[in-house]
Amino acid sequence: MASLLSGLLGVLVATNQSQAASNLVEQRTGAKIEITDPNDPIEREYLRLLEMDNTAQADVDRWLTDNDKLAGTGASLDESTMRARARQRIAPVEKAYQNFLERNPNHAKARIAFGSFLGDLGREDEAAQQYLKARELDPRNPAVWNQLANYYGHNSPVTNAFACYQKAIELNPSEPVYYQNFATTVYLFRQDATNYFRITEQEVFDKAMGLYRKALSLDPENFPLATDLAQTYYGIKPPRVADAFLAWNHALKLARDDIEREGVHLHLARWHHTAGDFQAARQELSLVTNQMYSTTKTNILKTLQRKEAAAATNAAPVAIP
Repeated sequence: MASLLSGLLGVLVATNQSQAASNLVEQRTGAKIEITDPNDPIEREYLRLLEMDNTAQADVDRWLTDNDKLAGTGASLDESTMRARARQRIAPVEKAYQNFLERNPNHAKARIAFGSFLGDLGREDEAAQQYLKARELDPRNPAVWNQLANYYGHNSPVTNAFACYQKAIELNPSEPVYYQNFATTVYLFRQDATNYFRITEQEVFDKAMGLYRKALSLDPENFPLATDLAQTYYGIKPPRVADAFLAWNHALKLARDDIEREGVHLHLARWHHTAGDFQAARQELSLVTNQMYSTTKTNILKTLQRKEAAAATNAAPVAIP
């Protein structure tokens, strides 16, 4: 339950909850909620169902956050109690989805939304059944291919995920979520990708980076997406230092507040000491002042000090006996 989307909290305070619910579904699945007839009672009921889903999940997410803040004070609830409370809050939503689909079994978008709901609860096999049924009903819907790809990426075969992401992109080449998900899967499952696409590991890295960049070109102000791209350079061997600097400096330009900016400065400090520029690394660390980063900053400083000491030792002249 802890993985429930924290962004759902925004739905509760939105002026137009139907639009907010629609936006959340698009963020989660890449599916745009297009209601051709707002007076259609079935479509109006469907939107109310989305609102019910989003509000319930937001409530649970808030409870978990509040309970975490109370941890160690003696006032927090134990895990079993929290689970029971969450199940009680979520249960009516599941029944509402089931009731709606019993009366409207061919509503593909509702099946995608129900599948996403079940996936958030960790019931991925049940979610996949909803996606498969939705694909039968509406095979031209790119969102259902994206959701199936996510499922196969988590549960295998991964090659099915590659094929489904490709189909989602074919049906809607302007949706950044599909490229981002595809990039992450290619990057994480490099061996599968080398076999499936018949390319080398370095070419797999190139493919993942290309997909991330395509996503960012479609959503150029997306700071989390920019950091996703930049983070991948930590796993590439040999290191692509120059490319990593470009990615993190681009993320710095997109940072929306001091918290995000200081987080990027920490990453830049890491790459500077990787490159052997210890002075630049210290300069980046000097820009990090928020207490929330103190532990990370201290750890980077310790690593930096060890590297400086090792460099000084290596630079010392050899003693002549």
